[in-house]
Amino acid sequence: MKKRESSKSEIESLIYLLDDPDPQVQLGVKKRFEELGENAVPLLDQYRSEPIKDSDKETINEIIYNITIGNLLEEFSTLVEQGIDSRAQLEEALLLLSKFGTPTLRIDDYRKKLNNMSTHIGSDIAYTPSISEKMQIMLQYVFRELRFRGDSKDYHNPENASLDRVIDRRKGLPIMLSVVVMFLARRLNLPFHGVNMPIHFMLMYQTHNQEILIDPFDGGTIVTYNQCCYFLKKNGIEPRSEHLKKADETDILVRCIRNLMHSYAKKGQEKRVADLQKLLQIAELKA
Repeated sequence: MKKRESSKSEIESLIYLLDDPDPQVQLGVKKRFEELGENAVPLLDQYRSEPIKDSDKETINEIIYNITIGNLLEEFSTLVEQGIDSRAQLEEALLLLSKFGTPTLRIDDYRKKLNNMSTHIGSDIAYTPSISEKMQIMLQYVFRELRFRGDSKDYHNPENASLDRVIDRRKGLPIMLSVVVMFLARRLNLPFHGVNMPIHFMLMYQTHNQEILIDPFDGGTIVTYNQCCYFLKKNGIEPRSEHLKKADETDILVRCIRNLMHSYAKKGQEKRVADLQKLLQIAELKA
């Protein structure tokens, strides 16, 4: 039998009926949303953008999430199976992971935002012969001009662990601030890398004769290896050489998923934690 097409009026009626106290009515509404599937998402997204109650927006967000999570798991699995072996592939994976929090995200929009950012300083980077000055131009641009910063007030907010929201809000976790720099650096051929240090992810700038450590959460401040070792000891971790080595792309992806899981766990959203666990298992198989 042919499925009935959805309409804005039907979506509005279904959303309204979600508040009905009759469990049979709610069951029927949820069944209809399942039947509509992805076809309902554009109308739901449109209705969500209208001036409605916060509680209604939350309901719509959850409906969209439940409709789209299956496809996201499938897309993510396919991408990881192909391998996360380059900076470009990591960027693709983290933008896809952003759809976990923003299912209607247009990934190309965020590629363009990163492209535009890199273009802004492209000529300055290209015409500066000093490799150390290139580093300073990048750090100055990201942490001073664009004002990317760590969010110490609301550290465990899931938005701090989602690349799209970090780009939009200009604040986030150390690892997300780091990958913004790394993705710009990819476009500008600069040797910025991630350092998977326990507790606090770091940036590294690698020249022909030195490796410079940078704290992205502290406005791109340059730090020493001794300072990092002191930080680890202070937090009960015996420093090891691998703590301050360059991280590969899969390790970065795994840590990003774990951070997002931790953020949702703090909010008591166990269903989302369980779904992220599936993404984590997919990524860890390639780690």
